[in-house]
Amino acid sequence: MAVTRFILVRHGETAWNREGRYQGQMDIPLNPLGMEQGRKVAEALKDVPIDSCYASPLARSFDTATMCAERHGLPVHKDERLLEINHGEWEGLLASDVKELYPELLAAWHTTVTNVVMPGGEDIEAVRRRSMAALQDYTEKHVGQTLLVVAHDAVNKAVLCDILDVDLTHFWQMKQDNTCINVLEYQDGKWRLVLMNSTVHLGFLFSGIEQKGL
Repeated sequence: MAVTRFILVRHGETAWNREGRYQGQMDIPLNPLGMEQGRKVAEALKDVPIDSCYASPLARSFDTATMCAERHGLPVHKDERLLEINHGEWEGLLASDVKELYPELLAAWHTTVTNVVMPGGEDIEAVRRRSMAALQDYTEKHVGQTLLVVAHDAVNKAVLCDILDVDLTHFWQMKQDNTCINVLEYQDGKWRLVLMNSTVHLGFLFSGIEQKGL
């Protein structure tokens, strides 16, 4: 069977990323740096053959994907299964606020990860199931093609845990910086990780930047 290649990207920076504020499924746009990061990743991928593009419908991911897709004359297909984890009542709160209001739950989220459900939100297993269902659908629809998929920090980490067949408790051992590039391959029912969290395209933009996965 032919190899199906995925270029999995995280969205560019937002003001809430910069502030350390939980975004979840709140539709926060890219900030000026995030727009520049989007242009940088689009430039890096302009000569890479891409057959189709998918993105989370949230503006920060969709707009990052659009900058890339325009270089190839392609539309971006929105897929709600690629939405960021639902942080529930944490959304809009600073990390320091969450630590004060939900100290035990936050501690569990930053350690075990699994079986942690934010009040009114969802757990990481739900994110893994829906995001991998999306990717599996793409493997059937786009056999032998190269796809651009632009999503979010938690989504990307859940996908990486799944394809590497490691427990979701390894979630925090993986880093996904803004507009990082991951390359995955699918062939004969098996996944292979080719590249993870590459930010070389950002150059000086990346130097000294503290990027938060909220």
